[in-house]
Amino acid sequence: MTLYELLIQPFADYGFMRRALVASLALSLGSAPIGTLLVLRRMSLMGDAMAHALLPGVALGFLFGGFSLVAMSLGGFTAAVAVALAAGFVTRATKQREDASFAAFYLIALALGVLLISTHGSSVDLIHLLFGTILAVDDPALLLMAAVTSITLILLALLYRPLVVECVDPGFLRNMGGHGALIHGLFLVLTVANLVAGFQALGTLMAVGLMMLPATAARFWAAQVWSLALAAMLIAMLSGLVGLLLSYHLQWPSGPAIVLVAGAIYLLSLAFGPREGLVWRVLHRHSHKAA
Repeated sequence: MTLYELLIQPFADYGFMRRALVASLALSLGSAPIGTLLVLRRMSLMGDAMAHALLPGVALGFLFGGFSLVAMSLGGFTAAVAVALAAGFVTRATKQREDASFAAFYLIALALGVLLISTHGSSVDLIHLLFGTILAVDDPALLLMAAVTSITLILLALLYRPLVVECVDPGFLRNMGGHGALIHGLFLVLTVANLVAGFQALGTLMAVGLMMLPATAARFWAAQVWSLALAAMLIAMLSGLVGLLLSYHLQWPSGPAIVLVAGAIYLLSLAFGPREGLVWRVLHRHSHKAA
């Protein structure tokens, strides 16, 4: 097999592969910076909870509108925002930590969504909503992803400083009159919007994959916020490309293949990354002992 047949021909010959590649690149540009900020805020698991919280809204949209992009997107967005608001209310009204509140509500939402699809749909419908079909992404879905990514990048550029400060020291931003609650709320909305765009391609279970795995891997390669976001974007793009090629040549499911590639890059970064990677830590320790 030539290099052309291995890397280029799948995208040159098939339109669905080109659309899948564009979808994965668009998701990478928007989701990776959001994931970077979630990691900095120590809210990595919140991204997973929000992705699962999409399911009941997506299920209701499916029940009323079938595989309607508008119905499922609006339903998923509404459900995830409702879970975020409910978890935030419980955190403020009680002594329960925010991560525990998110865990409780996302489990309720996930179970409700699975129940709705199982009782009113088929196993094929459930698999489609849980795991997505990036190879079946159509033009309206691509336009949604492009719009969400564009809005995300514009708002991140405009609100870069307050977002970073809110990640590092939300108390300082609040005391300086920086509208910390508004910034936090807007950040949650952007997170949900990117998950809604991602579920069209990767499903509600996999949508968080391109958001969190590249961001966690980037921590082993970069230090500053902008370089972390850039590294996460590049890792996400590479994961999408390699995952689609593996899916084509090995007949793997495309969504899990993309996320598994991102996971493999994370493990390699954990082992060999120059910033606190395990191998570098061992070598650094031995060099200090030798000195």
